[in-house]
Amino acid sequence: MTRSARYFVSCYVLLLCTVLAPSASAAPNDSQLWQAVARGGHVLLMRHARAPGGGDPAGFRLDECATQRNLDSEGQDQARRIGDAFRRAGVTRAQVFSSRWCRCLETGRLLALGKVTPLPALDSFFSNPEREREQTSEVLAWIKAADLSTPLVLVTHQVNITSLTGVFPGSGEIVVTRPMPDGKLHVVGRLNHD
Repeated sequence: MTRSARYFVSCYVLLLCTVLAPSASAAPNDSQLWQAVARGGHVLLMRHARAPGGGDPAGFRLDECATQRNLDSEGQDQARRIGDAFRRAGVTRAQVFSSRWCRCLETGRLLALGKVTPLPALDSFFSNPEREREQTSEVLAWIKAADLSTPLVLVTHQVNITSLTGVFPGSGEIVVTRPMPDGKLHVVGRLNHD
């Protein structure tokens, strides 16, 4: 490799590292994130609270919670604590939409921020990965038409959030996003209550 080619490659690598490296000063802290949430204009993608296990048991039925993986008492307490965090931040009401899975609906109810509305586009596609592209597009189109003047909380599953944002959230974690003109979601930050 010639000297000028090595110089070009070195400059390119340095530029790439500078652009891709996370900036500690650019990442908002929890207080700043909650302030942004309270102002509106953001979409909060929340993974359901703790529900031990993975996927769903054999014999899963959408209309029968007893056939599903559900929140345990720790998960129920976690959802209540997250609701309390909203209220401490001054958010006493929110638009809450949820996957139709029982663990998501229960998480939404335990937040105690208002009515929880089932939204099929938020349903898990863990067992049906061929649904990922279609459901992700449905959610993004739905968000584009949503009213963001009050906090919007979407309670869903890890696979859905990862597909929308590239983030692998923990149980009960909230990924704070802002819709962009191109229809995608920009990750503003993450709120983890464990």
